[in-house]
Amino acid sequence: MLALKDLPIQAIRAGIWKPRTRPDTFEGVGEEGIHWVKEAALEIGKPIVIEVASTKHVEQCLKAGVDMLWVGARTTVNPFIVQDLANAVKGVDIPILIKNPVNPDLDLWIGAIERFQNAGINKIMAVHRGFSSYEKSIYRNKPFWEIPIELKRRFPNLPIICDPSHICGTRSLLSEVSQTAIDLNFDGLMIETHINPDVAWSDAKQQITPADLKILLDNIIIRQTEIDNTNVNAIIAIIRSEIDGIDASLVDVIANRFSQINELGIQKSKNNITIYQPERWDQIVKLWENNAARLGLNQDFIYKILSLIHQESIRIQSNVYQKDSDKNN
Repeated sequence: MLALKDLPIQAIRAGIWKPRTRPDTFEGVGEEGIHWVKEAALEIGKPIVIEVASTKHVEQCLKAGVDMLWVGARTTVNPFIVQDLANAVKGVDIPILIKNPVNPDLDLWIGAIERFQNAGINKIMAVHRGFSSYEKSIYRNKPFWEIPIELKRRFPNLPIICDPSHICGTRSLLSEVSQTAIDLNFDGLMIETHINPDVAWSDAKQQITPADLKILLDNIIIRQTEIDNTNVNAIIAIIRSEIDGIDASLVDVIANRFSQINELGIQKSKNNITIYQPERWDQIVKLWENNAARLGLNQDFIYKILSLIHQESIRIQSNVYQKDSDKNN
């Protein structure tokens, strides 16, 4: 603990109840661990945060005087459990940290936040720990940065911190993800540390020593949201104006494309042609991929845009078919 005392940390968090996938793995030390964490926090003069997944956990933590509670990703996915936890802290003035759900579902995350708000909890912080995905990735849990960014747009006064440990799953990526979170104006980091990470009973690969944590934090670049430099601000304003113009043109182009899609749907419907035609779709994908490669654009990004446009195109044509069907009936 002495190794952590001089670090710029705001609280110590500990998972004394560990929701594990398999029953034969380490599931935490239980209630006894509360006192261990409190002793550690007292030694370095920091408050403690403990994960709760049942009303019994809440009762035990409140009885022991735990400073803050956090709701884990596996709990956030279940509105019934979240509501039980919210009911259990109703009328209690205690900060609650809420991790995003395991799956990339913003509404579930928001729903958990709202349930605690409705219970009268006004000290809430969101924790971004990444999301499960079937896609091959270097991350344990893909960040999908657009989800916490959208959460911040909807709740501008809600503090959001990042949990790089669970996003990365390996210590080699921690520095990069931590810096990205700070660059995206997150309010803090939740990083796992252990005096000997390789022998940790859970998540060993993503933990770092207190010494390595100090190095990581010392190397984080803290950026400003705004600067008091007239020349730089003028340049940024000009660039943003150009971007706004391009965006306006882009919307016009998309609108024109969908107008043509509507005409295409009319012709297909009149002549009894299927909406989806695999060969045509494959042709379009190859065209976009070739253009992306030629222009040095990220092909995965371009494919995501194309897929969204294709989904909307199918929806528009389906509406045309449905209207024609209603007329004939």
